[in-house]
Amino acid sequence: MKKLMKISARPKLNEPNMVAAWPGIGGVATIVAAYLKKKLNFKDLGELDAPYFFEPVGVLVRDNVVEEPQFPQTKFHYFKNKEGANDVILVMGDDQPQSKSYELANCVVDLALRFHVKRIYTCAAALTRIHHTEQPKVWGVATSPDITPDLAQHDLIKNGNLHISGMNGLILGVAKERGVDAVCLLGEVPLYATKIQNPMAALAILDVLAKILAVDVDMTELAQIASETKERMKQVAAEAMGEYIDYFTAPIWEQGEEEEDEDEEE
Repeated sequence: MKKLMKISARPKLNEPNMVAAWPGIGGVATIVAAYLKKKLNFKDLGELDAPYFFEPVGVLVRDNVVEEPQFPQTKFHYFKNKEGANDVILVMGDDQPQSKSYELANCVVDLALRFHVKRIYTCAAALTRIHHTEQPKVWGVATSPDITPDLAQHDLIKNGNLHISGMNGLILGVAKERGVDAVCLLGEVPLYATKIQNPMAALAILDVLAKILAVDVDMTELAQIASETKERMKQVAAEAMGEYIDYFTAPIWEQGEEEEDEDEEE
């Protein structure tokens, strides 16, 4: 069978934890992973064979010249955590596969087993009735009841039954099948803002995740982005409300004026 994973480094890692992320609602998972990679000294570890998992649907043309097909990448990185007891493996996927998600998830768990990963962490959005001006809370779910006390230490909300879609959820199920502990941290996202990048939820998750991983991450830049995004969302919401009022009330007022004019003429 074709080799699906290419490992480019052979680091000696100390009981690493794994953080895995794929695009999802609000970009929450990818924001967390990209920020971790930016702020910590991660090094390349390997990647999956992209053409096996993805089918190209077209090509780019630059200056009338057709480029070769491009495939979404799934890459692995590692971080030697000198401050904490556990190193970190970071898995970042550019896109969600259409038909080979289960196989891709198993490849990621293969990597986890190969490097004796202690626990896999994913991130996702928890859709709630929260308003975008409120501070999002973080929920926590795990593959085993034995992990529940660890979640309680970080005041993670337990919310009964829910569904975590896509790779950020599926990887948990595959990890459980194969006996690897896994946790998903879910940041609250407003129901009406699912198509907007949500650094607020990502910041809330990252604050918890950094403590769990025992890594020192400067949150200043992400906090600034979150603050700016919140202000933009306030402005968009205000403009939308103004348009809503104009659209539904102006015709009523105009109609009322017309009726009054007709009455006067009679």
